[in-house]
Amino acid sequence: MPPQNSARHPKSGGDVRSLFAISAVVAALMSAACGRGAPAQGAAAPPPTAVTTATLAPTAIDDTSDFIATLRSLRSTTIQPEAEGLVTRIFVKAGQRVDVGTPLVQINPAKQQAAVSSAEANRAGTEADVQYWRQQTKRMEALVSAVAVSRAEVDQAQNSLRTAESRLAALEAQVREGRVELEYYRVVAPQAGTIGDIAVRVGDRVTTSTMITTIDDGQALEAYVQVPLDRSPQLRLGLPVQLLDDDGKVIATNPISFIAARVDDGTQTVLVKSLLANVPPAMRVQQFIRTRIVWRSLQGLTVPVTSVVRINGQYFCFVAEPGAQGGLVARQKPIEVGRLLGNDYVVRSGLKAGETLIVSGIQKIGDGAPVRAE
Repeated sequence: MPPQNSARHPKSGGDVRSLFAISAVVAALMSAACGRGAPAQGAAAPPPTAVTTATLAPTAIDDTSDFIATLRSLRSTTIQPEAEGLVTRIFVKAGQRVDVGTPLVQINPAKQQAAVSSAEANRAGTEADVQYWRQQTKRMEALVSAVAVSRAEVDQAQNSLRTAESRLAALEAQVREGRVELEYYRVVAPQAGTIGDIAVRVGDRVTTSTMITTIDDGQALEAYVQVPLDRSPQLRLGLPVQLLDDDGKVIATNPISFIAARVDDGTQTVLVKSLLANVPPAMRVQQFIRTRIVWRSLQGLTVPVTSVVRINGQYFCFVAEPGAQGGLVARQKPIEVGRLLGNDYVVRSGLKAGETLIVSGIQKIGDGAPVRAE
């Protein structure tokens, strides 16, 4: 048999050409991959990113504390009667504006009227007695000179006159007192203001301890602020107290007008009052309102909230600095921020006055990216 040497024969020409083609494709793919990994020499750099900048400058920053205050009226009165009896009429309505002396409530005065009438009748009888004894005294004095009556009878007439006059004076005082008490049965407004809730109804029996209503003058208000004890050493008369609306905007500013000398033993706070020179609209007595005490004013830096990013609990912002090849580049800086003032953060550290802060467009840049200020 012929020798079995077909395994050692070289491959056919078609197979060799296929191997060369595969090698060329692999080489081309590797070359393309390398080309994508490294930019070609002479390729144009990306254009600078347009950003908005602002130069940092010191501004006045207030050291403040926020509290909840209660508005109270300087002229607020609780109406209680000075007489007892049944309510027969109510002259006003809750929320009505009244002046001094406006009738509020009528209490049945029948019993007191009867007492006054009785005292007036007794006074009339005593006045007649006084007139009688005055005439008797004059007649006795004329007769004593003619020895028609004794001196003792004259003295007795004079004594009766004095007794009648004393009794008349007492009855006149009793009548005056009764008339004054009679006025108490009509309760009137002791001050001008707005009527509060009326706690009694017609037919109710009231006493001198019954609260009928309240009258408040909303044009004279004070803000009562309870300040924690640890802040009390910084309290002083004249410190600004700002009233804030629901959005945190200042609607009025008034100075501290009173600081309590003692601490509230229940809350361990110090009472501070601020007289409202100008009462904002819609302010009401006993209303709770946000207040802010300005302890002092310092110079510092602030940055807009939109210019700050937070990464893993750390705050950063970008500043624009001159680049090595000209133009501006963005530099990311870690900063420490304080409280919010409106839409700005107070900067505690990390930035200096005079630096150029990038305030918008920070989502499109990174550290070292070229930027262009608009």
